[in-house]
Amino acid sequence: MELFLKLRWYFLEQWRRYAVAILMFIGVDILEMCIPWITGKVIDHVVADTLTPSLLQRYALAVIGIAIAVYVMRFLWRVTLFHSSFHLAETMRRRLYLHLTRLSPGFYQGHRTGDLMARATNDISAIEMTAGEGVLSGIDGLVTGLLVIAIMLFMSWPLTLVALLPFPFMAWYFMVLGERLHVGFRDAQERFSDLNDRVQESLSGIRMIRAFGRETREDEEFLEIADRAAEANIRVAAIDSRYDPAIFVSIGFSFLLCIGMGAWLVERELLTLGQLTSFTMYLGFLIWPMFAYGWVLNIVERGSAAYARVEQLLETPSAVADTGQVSRIERAELRFDIEAFTYPGAAAPVLRNIHLQVEAGQTLGVVGATGSGKSTLLALLLRYYEAPGTRITVGGVPVQELTLQALRDAIAVVPQDPFLFTATIAENIAMGAPDASREAVRAAAELVTMDRDILRFSNGYDTLVGERGITLSGGQKQRIAIARALLLDAPILVLDDALSAVDVGTERRILDHLCDMRRDRTTVMLYHRLSAGEHADQIIVLSHGEIIERGTHQELLRMGGWYAQMYEYQQLEQSVEAGR
Repeated sequence: MELFLKLRWYFLEQWRRYAVAILMFIGVDILEMCIPWITGKVIDHVVADTLTPSLLQRYALAVIGIAIAVYVMRFLWRVTLFHSSFHLAETMRRRLYLHLTRLSPGFYQGHRTGDLMARATNDISAIEMTAGEGVLSGIDGLVTGLLVIAIMLFMSWPLTLVALLPFPFMAWYFMVLGERLHVGFRDAQERFSDLNDRVQESLSGIRMIRAFGRETREDEEFLEIADRAAEANIRVAAIDSRYDPAIFVSIGFSFLLCIGMGAWLVERELLTLGQLTSFTMYLGFLIWPMFAYGWVLNIVERGSAAYARVEQLLETPSAVADTGQVSRIERAELRFDIEAFTYPGAAAPVLRNIHLQVEAGQTLGVVGATGSGKSTLLALLLRYYEAPGTRITVGGVPVQELTLQALRDAIAVVPQDPFLFTATIAENIAMGAPDASREAVRAAAELVTMDRDILRFSNGYDTLVGERGITLSGGQKQRIAIARALLLDAPILVLDDALSAVDVGTERRILDHLCDMRRDRTTVMLYHRLSAGEHADQIIVLSHGEIIERGTHQELLRMGGWYAQMYEYQQLEQSVEAGR
C-alpha cells in the first residue's frame, strides 16, 4: 500500500473528484445494506402470518427505488473515478516525456529504446489501473466490509465472531502471495521491456536483416525472448490464481460456521429465522470485500513494481544541469578554449589544447580522420556534457550561463544521419517552425535544390514519408533536414557531415546558396569531402583531439600536410570515378 502514499501528490491535487466518488461509494453501500434487512423483515412477517399485499408492495417499491439509485450512483462514481485515473496516466506520461527530452545523450547510450517505451506505456498503464480500479476496489471493499461487520455485530456479536474465524488465516495467506506477486510482476515487466526492445530493434533494422538473410536466426532469437516473457507472465498468473480458491474456501467455512451457530441460536430463540436469513445475506456481502482485497493486492503489487521503474527514470538526473540565467543570444560569434576534455569513465582525454574563435558571419570548417574529435567538439558546443576545464562562449556568453532552451534555439543542427518523422514532406521541413507558410517551406526547399524533387511526387509537399523517411533516398533526406534547419534561421548553423549523401554538383549549389543567405550568420561545418570547405573562412584539422593544421582552404593546400594529401587523394578518386 506504499504506492498510495507515493501517489498522494495526485490524490491531493484531485481530492474533489475522489471525495465525490468516495461519498457515492458510501451511499451505494448503505443502500445495498438495506436489501438484506428488507428480506429479513419480509420473512419474519411471513412466519408471523402478518404480511399483507400493501406491505409487500411497499417493500417491493423500496427495493426498486434502491436498485435505481444504486444504478445511477454507480455510473456517476465510475465516470468520476476513471476520469481521474486517466488524467493521472496523461500527467505521468507528460512528465516522463519532458524529463526524457532534457536528459543528455549519454543517458540514451546506456538505456534501450524498447525499455523506455515499455515504461512509458505498459508501466504507466499499471499505475493508472492502481489509481482507478485499485482505489475503486479498495475503498468499495473497505466500506462494504466495515458496514457489513458493524451490522452483523449489532445483530449478534457471538455469531459474528464465529463466522469470521477463517478470515485471519486468509489475510496471512494473502500477505504471502502479495510478496511473491510483487517479485513476479517486476520480473514480468522487465521481460516485457526485453521483448519490446527486440521488436523495436528488429523493425528498425528489417532491411539489414533481409540483406544478410538473418530471418530464421532473428525468428529463433525473438521466440526465445518471447518465451521468457510468457514464462514470467505465467508465473504471475499462477500466483494470482491462488487468490480466488483461498477466498472461496474461507467464505465456505464461514458460511458453515454461520449456519451451524445460527441454527443453534434460532433453536434457543436468541435469533429469529428472518434475522438469521438477513445475517447470512450480510455474510454473503463479505464475498465482494474479500475478492476486492485480493484484487487490490494484485493491482497494487503490479502498480508498485511499475511505479518503481517509472520513478527510477524520473529521478535520473541529467548530466547537464539547466542552471543558466541568460535566455537570449545577441551575437553569433563563437569561441573555444579547451585545455582538455575526457568523457565520463574514460581514461584519456578526447580533446586537448583547442583554442579558436569564429566571428559572426564566418564559416568554420572542421575536418579530420574518423575518431579525431570532430563530433565531440560539436557535442561540447551544444552542451551535451558537463566539461570542467573548458570555456566555450556563444555571443560572448559561456554556454553554462545560457539556459539550455536559449542555447538550443540559437543553434540549428543538421546531423549526419537525418531523422524524418512519419509526416508529410512539408511538415518535416516545418518541424521546428510549425506556423511557417507553405511559401516559406518552398523557399527553404529551393535553397537546398529539393523543390523540383518534391514536386515530382504525386502529392508534392503533401507526400507522406515513411518511418524515418524510408521512402526517400539518403540525399533527399539530408536536403530536407538542411531545409528544416534553414527555415529556423538560427544565428548559428551546424552541418555535421550533412552533405555526404549528395553529389558534388548538388553540394556546390547548396553551399553557394548558404553563402548568399547567411552572410550575417555563423556556420560550423564538419565534413569528410574536403571540397565542401573551399569557401570556409577558417578550417581546422583535428588529429587525436588536437589541432594539427589551421587556415583557409588555399593556405592548407600550400602547407602540404594532411589536408593537402587528403584533398589530392579525393580529387584523384573523383577523376577515376568520372572516367568509368
